[in-house]
Amino acid sequence: MPTLSQTAHAGTHLDRDQVRALIAQACPAKDYKDKRVLLIVPDSTRTCPLGMLFQAMFEQIGGAARALDVMIALGTHQAMSEEAICKRLDIDMTERRSTYAGVRFYNHEWDNPAALREIGMLTLEDTRALTGGLFEIEVPVTINARVFDYDQLIIIGPVFPHEVVGFSGGNKYLFPGVSGPEVLNFFHWLGAVVTNPMIIGNKWTPVRKVVDRIGGMVEVPKLCLCMVVEHAQLAGLFIGTPEGAWDQASELSKKLHITYKDHPFHTVLSCAPPMYDELWVGGKCMYKLEPVIADGGELIIYAPHIHEISLTHGHHIRKVGYHCSDYFVKQWDKFKDVPWGTLAHSAHVAGIGKFENGVEKRRVRVTLATGIPEEVCREVSLGYRDPATINPADYADREDEGILYVPKAGEMLYHLKQRPAWAREM
Repeated sequence: MPTLSQTAHAGTHLDRDQVRALIAQACPAKDYKDKRVLLIVPDSTRTCPLGMLFQAMFEQIGGAARALDVMIALGTHQAMSEEAICKRLDIDMTERRSTYAGVRFYNHEWDNPAALREIGMLTLEDTRALTGGLFEIEVPVTINARVFDYDQLIIIGPVFPHEVVGFSGGNKYLFPGVSGPEVLNFFHWLGAVVTNPMIIGNKWTPVRKVVDRIGGMVEVPKLCLCMVVEHAQLAGLFIGTPEGAWDQASELSKKLHITYKDHPFHTVLSCAPPMYDELWVGGKCMYKLEPVIADGGELIIYAPHIHEISLTHGHHIRKVGYHCSDYFVKQWDKFKDVPWGTLAHSAHVAGIGKFENGVEKRRVRVTLATGIPEEVCREVSLGYRDPATINPADYADREDEGILYVPKAGEMLYHLKQRPAWAREM
């Protein structure tokens, strides 16, 4: 289908009536009569007016569809409670028990084999071609089996620059959103090997090629609503295939979500918003700012509310620590059995660097000013600052001194106007 879209004028945003009108055009109620529809949506680590779109979709097709349910595309994030899902959808518990009583909520279960179904295989030839020769392995492709209980999948989510795939959105809400671990680990590690600065903010990355290829293996009809968000409001909405809607939405994201700086900074204070409740997601405060940190500079993740590295993956990270990807690649026999998604997270947080003659040399220093104890920070090879000693206001308005203050980090990408070789466009 052709992509339907609407973009807000500069300085404005799309309102509820505009959203309803576009959804009504894209989703005539008659087309959904007696169909089982599954909405695949992000968890609370993505800023977007999801509730407005969920409610508009429910109003448009909820009365016609036999079922209209919601699955949270968790990837490997923590499951959400019913109350948290309601908050994500901007409904209260009274509405949940009345208007939306028939809507079933599901959390994706990436680590439950019984919840997954294998739908294909990336062959040696596939991975070699898709990765430009970086990998040549077979990868089974699994996805949450519930998607096959439905006649229509509707993906609803925002598009932002992303450290693993280039720009989020589209088929990424299937893989890794509701996928199994094998392909998830494969392409996260692929992204880390290519490196964050070479991936983030670029569209046609090797990982995007993988995601779109395996997205095509899901034969249930798919519709995608890609949001582009500015200041938590809707700057644009694109409705079409996962590939087509994402293609257009990422062009707008390029314009709105990348800030260009004239010079690098020796110190960056990157403040994590409350939606990042552990370092596993709070690492985005490094990913989006790595390209503007000067060689030898320091990035401080300021997040007094973060007390965990990761409830799910923390035991693996405590074993391997945080290191550049070259550290793992050149000692592959030692690390190959660690989940590759964990290694990818480690390398993305540590940033780019080299491992030569048994010595790791990272380009920048990453320091945690969080609720994670100092001994744990040292154990995993990150710096430590007591967050009580930091007054964020002391870092503001000092860019001419080489100090950058980012009060809400994690979604806006920062690049230099003149990119160095290690962050060139692909």
